[in-house]
Amino acid sequence: MVSQNGIKLAVHVITNHFGNLVANVCEYLLRKGPLTLEELVRFTELTSEQVKNSLLVLIQHNCVQAYSHEEEGGSTTAAKANTKYLAIFDNILHRLRFPKFLAIVTQKLDKECVELLEGLLQDGRLTTKQMVARASQRGLGEDVVRDCLLKLVTSQYVERCPAREPVICKLVTDETTAKINEVPEALEQSILAAAVPVDAIRFSVTKNTGFCINKEISSNSSTITGVGEKRKLDSLELDTKPDAKEEEPVLWRANFEEFIRSLRHTACIENVRMRLDDGAAIILSAILEATRREEKKVKMKTSVPLSLNSIFEAVMKTKDSCIMTLDRVRASLVQLGCPQRVPDDSYSIGLNSIIELARNDEVESVVLKRYGRDAYRMFRLLSKADRLLDTDKISDTTFVEKKDTPKVLYKLWKDKYVHMEKLILMGFKQSEVLLWRVNKPELWEHILDEMYRATLNLSTRLAYEKEKGNAVRRI
Repeated sequence: MVSQNGIKLAVHVITNHFGNLVANVCEYLLRKGPLTLEELVRFTELTSEQVKNSLLVLIQHNCVQAYSHEEEGGSTTAAKANTKYLAIFDNILHRLRFPKFLAIVTQKLDKECVELLEGLLQDGRLTTKQMVARASQRGLGEDVVRDCLLKLVTSQYVERCPAREPVICKLVTDETTAKINEVPEALEQSILAAAVPVDAIRFSVTKNTGFCINKEISSNSSTITGVGEKRKLDSLELDTKPDAKEEEPVLWRANFEEFIRSLRHTACIENVRMRLDDGAAIILSAILEATRREEKKVKMKTSVPLSLNSIFEAVMKTKDSCIMTLDRVRASLVQLGCPQRVPDDSYSIGLNSIIELARNDEVESVVLKRYGRDAYRMFRLLSKADRLLDTDKISDTTFVEKKDTPKVLYKLWKDKYVHMEKLILMGFKQSEVLLWRVNKPELWEHILDEMYRATLNLSTRLAYEKEKGNAVRRI
C-alpha cells in the first residue's frame, strides 16, 4: 500500500517531468488502483483524447502498464474490451534515481554506454534506429551504438520492453480492489510478471532489433565475452534482407531491477565494511558478483549458495586477492554469520539481516538526533528486546529517572516510533501498567512515509528557490 505522502511525491515527480494533465491521470491511477480508459475519463473530467495521450506518455516512460482482465472461463476477445492501466509507483520514484543509475554505468562501462543509457532514461523506450539517430547527433556511428547496446544488454542494464497488454486472470475480489490506495501486491506482481518476457528473449539481440547476430545473446550465453574484453563485431551485421512479413521493431528500455539490485548490493557491502572489516566486505562483494545472474528477484533474503572453493575462486578474481587466503576467507564467512551447509558444502549469506541492521542503525540515529540520548537508549532497548516491556523495567535498564521515562516514551509513541498497550491489573487496588514495544513493520512504513514527505518538501523548496533566482535575474 502506498502512503499519502508517497502518492504526493509521485504526482510531484510526474508534474515536474510531464505536466499537470499527465500528473492528473497518474494521480487517479495511484489513488484508485487500476482503471479503464472510460473510468479515467470520468474521474479526471478530461477528454478521451487527453487521457489517451497522457497514458501514452506514462507508458512510454515505463510509469504505467496496460493489461487485459480475463475472468476465469472467459475469452481473450472479451478481455480486450476490459483493458486496465496500472500505475507503477516504484518506476515513478526511480526517476529520482537516474543520476545514480548513470553513475553505476560510468564506473563499469565506457562513456559511450553512458550516453546511450542516458538517452533511454530521457526518452523511456527507443528502437535501435532511434538510438542510432540520437547518437549520430553526437558524432557517434552505428558501430559504436551496436557495441554499446551489446555491452548494456550483456550487463543486463538494458532490456527489451515488456508486452504491451498481457492478459491475466482475476486474482482478487472486487471488495479488496475497491479500497482506495490498495493495489494488492500479488495483483501488481502478476501483471508485471506476465508482461516481462523470459530472460532468453529479454536480454537478447536478434535480427528484428535492427541488428542481426548469428547467435542469440542471453545472460548465460557463452558466445559473449565479458565487458572490457575484445568482441568480434563481425558477427553483428545490419539486417538488410526484407522479411516476407515485416516485424515490429524491438523497443529497449533501462532495466531498473538491475540498477536497484546493484545499489542494494553496494549498501550491503558498505554496511559490512563499516560493522566488520574490509575482508568481510571483499568476501561479500565477490559472492554477490559471482551469483548476480542467478538471483531470481531483487530483494533476495539470502545470497545464492556457493561452495567454499567457488567463493575462493571468486575472491581471487578481485583486485584484493593478494591479501586473501583460504583461512581468512573461511574466517570472514564466520564473521558474516553464514555457517557451512552440510548437505551440499555451501555457504549462503543472510542479506535480509544485513539490511535489517542497517535499517535499525538509521532509525536509531534519527531518534538520537530528534529526541535525545535518553530516548535513544529506550528505543534501542525496545528494538533489541522485540517484546513488550513495562515503564519501570525500561527506566531501570536505561538508567533514566522514573519520572522522566513516561514523558520520553509518550513522545516516541505520539510520533509513532513505539507501540503502547495498557494493562489493567485487578486486585485490592486497581492499577494500570503501560507496556511498550517497537512494532518494526509499522515503524518501517512510518519512516518511509516521513522520507517521502521530506523528499517532497525538499523538492518543492528547491523548485521555489530556482524560480526565485530566475525572477531576481529577470529583474
